[in-house]
Amino acid sequence: MAEGRYEEPQFTSERLVTASADDVERAAEAALRPKRLDEFVGQPVVRDQLSLVLQAALARGASPDHVLLSGPPGLGKTTLAMIIAGELSTSLRVTSGPAIQHAGDLAAVLSSLEEGEVLFIDEIHRLARPAEELLYVAMEDFRVDVIVGKGAGASAIPLALPPFTVVGATTRSGLLPAPLRDRFGFTGHLDFYDAADLERVILRSAGLLGVEIQHAAAHEIAGRSRGTPRIANRLLRRVRDWAQVRGDGRLDLAAARSALEVYEVDPLGLDRLDRAVLDSLCRRFAGGPVGLSTLAMTVGEEADTVETVAEPYLVREGFMARTPRGRVATPLAWEHLGLPVPAGALGATAGTLFEAIDPEPGN
Repeated sequence: MAEGRYEEPQFTSERLVTASADDVERAAEAALRPKRLDEFVGQPVVRDQLSLVLQAALARGASPDHVLLSGPPGLGKTTLAMIIAGELSTSLRVTSGPAIQHAGDLAAVLSSLEEGEVLFIDEIHRLARPAEELLYVAMEDFRVDVIVGKGAGASAIPLALPPFTVVGATTRSGLLPAPLRDRFGFTGHLDFYDAADLERVILRSAGLLGVEIQHAAAHEIAGRSRGTPRIANRLLRRVRDWAQVRGDGRLDLAAARSALEVYEVDPLGLDRLDRAVLDSLCRRFAGGPVGLSTLAMTVGEEADTVETVAEPYLVREGFMARTPRGRVATPLAWEHLGLPVPAGALGATAGTLFEAIDPEPGN
C-alpha cells in the first residue's frame, strides 16, 4: 500500500481526535453501533433511567414520553435514539434541525408518522422558530394545524396525529427554548467516558471488526481517546491499518503506540493543533494572557477553529484557562511540553482560574 496513506493530519475536521463525523464516518460507525440497551457501554445513569421509561411504556402499551439527549458530540446520542426505536420494536424517522427550515417541512414529516413511531431530530436546538412552535403543539396535543388559503381568508384546520415519540439530540441544551425543553418527559445528559468504559468499547468494536487486540493496546487507545467513543473507534481503525501495513497484523501495545505516534496523537490525546496552541501560548507569549485572534494567528489557523476545535479539550483537561483578559497556560501545559514552569506562572495562573468561570474571553 502506498506510503501516502499516512499523510500528516491537518488542523481541520480531518483530525483523528475530533468528535464530529461526516457521512463516511457515520457509515463506518454503523456496523459498530449496539442495537439493544443492554449492549450499550457506559452512561450507566442514563441507561438505567431510560430503561425504566421504555419498560414502563411497553407495560402500558403506550408510547413513551418524549426524550431529550444532550451532551458533547460522539458520545452516543444517535445510537441511543436507534436503540429506543429498537427496544420499542418500531421504526425510526431521522431528520435534523438544520434540515427543517419551514414549519411546512416539519408538518410533512409529522403527518406521515405512524402510531408508535420514533422521530429523531438531531441538532434540535437549530430548528427554525416557526417549526419549533409547530412542534410544541404536536408533542403536547398530537396535532398539527394545517393552514388553508392565504391572507385574511386563511384558516387553520387541525389534523390529528397518532401517538409518537420525539427523541431530540443537542450539544447545546442551553439554546433550547424553555417551552420546548418542558415538553420532553425525560432528559438524559451524556458525560465523557472514563478509560475503563472506553476500553470496553474498544474491545467490543475490535470483535465486531474481526481483529484480535490485546488489553494493553485497548487501554493505550482508550487513554488517548479524549473520553469519546467515536474517537476511540476511529483510533482503533487506524491502529488496525498500521498493524496490517507496517506490523505483523497483531494489535498489541507496541502497534498501538507506533500507530498513534505516526498520527501524532500523544499519550494524553493531544494532536498537532493542540500542542501548537500550547507551544505558542507558552513559548511566544510566556503563558499569557493572550487574545484568541492573536493566538490563532500564530498557529496559522482561524480563530473559530482554535476556539471550537482545540480549546474545549485543552480547557477541560486543565491545560488552558479562559479569562476576561485572554487565554492563559496552566502549569500542566508547561509540564506537558517539557518546559520549566516560570516562577510567576503558577501564581498568575492560579489567580486567573477563578476569573475563568463563564468569562467573556479576550480577543
